Amino acid sequence: MSDLDAIIIGAGACGLMCAVQAAYLGKKVVILEGNDKPGAKILISGGGRCNYTNMYSTHQNFISDNEHFSKSAFSQWTVDDTISFFETYGIEGQEKTLGQLFPTTNNAKDIVRVFTQICNDFGQEIICSSMVDAVEKNDDGFTVKFKLNGRQELLTAPKVVIATGGLPIPKMGATDFAFKVAKQFGMKITKTAPALVPLTIGGEDREWYEKLSGTSIFSRVSNDRISFEENILFTHWGLSGPAILQISSYWKHGEEFEIDLYPDGNILDLIEEERQTNGKKMLATFLDKLFSRKFVEALEEFLPLSTNLASLTKNDLQDIENLIHHFYVKPAGDKGYEKAEVMRGGIDTNELSSKTLEAKKVSGLFFGGECVDVTGWLGGYNFQWAWASGYVIAQNI
Repeated sequence: MSDLDAIIIGAGACGLMCAVQAAYLGKKVVILEGNDKPGAKILISGGGRCNYTNMYSTHQNFISDNEHFSKSAFSQWTVDDTISFFETYGIEGQEKTLGQLFPTTNNAKDIVRVFTQICNDFGQEIICSSMVDAVEKNDDGFTVKFKLNGRQELLTAPKVVIATGGLPIPKMGATDFAFKVAKQFGMKITKTAPALVPLTIGGEDREWYEKLSGTSIFSRVSNDRISFEENILFTHWGLSGPAILQISSYWKHGEEFEIDLYPDGNILDLIEEERQTNGKKMLATFLDKLFSRKFVEALEEFLPLSTNLASLTKNDLQDIENLIHHFYVKPAGDKGYEKAEVMRGGIDTNELSSKTLEAKKVSGLFFGGECVDVTGWLGGYNFQWAWASGYVIAQNI
């Protein structure tokens, strides 16, 4: 393999797209992958269905210390490019909700198959079960040392692409390899944390959440920086569901956030309307129309459920409004990288060219995908960043 243009480390979304786009340009690459098959995280994403992009993705749907960094990549490889690319290979998209595109087959294997087939057709080799030990810079480019079948192997190439992902889901092979390489070459790392992750509740409050385990409610979840309207899910250890995963990326330990459990209306207006025609109706019966019986019964600790609507006092009404529209939560923590979908933080964007994703300090060294400090919302955004960064790197290796 002495004629390699680049060595790509990691056969995830970014690495696979990079290899394919490089092939189109006549460039020869090899991918080194630690797992026994490529696209491990693609295969489990979206419950095995793979939400491969979002129709409304822009740089504003991403968290980074430099909010403008991803603009260049997204202008070079757009959502339309992603859709067209997969359509070319027989993958038709269907929107499930909020712009989230899934294959009509609902099978993530079809997404991975596109890449493996193209790599096979163009002779781009994917070496699985290869554990990379070191990346060394030399006069001719780079030497990558890795173990394969118990033997030490070497590959050399003028360019190296680090596309090894972030820290979430270590059982899927996630490691801090990208950060080790970055630190080796004197590059800075932005503080990392689990993102798109369920949140835990501690202390006396936990028992109340446990009673509601399995209850899902469409809500608006917000803090002083952002808000999301999607379902929340009560669990035996705290809160999950799309809206909670979204806000978790904007949450830090010690902070609280607010949940509006009925964002589509005003609870006091509804009570007043009902009072006019049926003031004898009990609060519990009234709330049964809006929420599940399980949730209403759990409110007995806080609200006078057995009181009829006509008898509710100003204080009662204030308590109802506060609980329904201003339900404050102060999580004890999160479920960590084991349950996080992505990672916040990563390779400091100041260390990379936004146009090429090449390291400014190390000619020929590129970083893409989740290991970079660009973290998307839930709903296909992180795949869009992976495809875009893979494409951009391929143009420059």
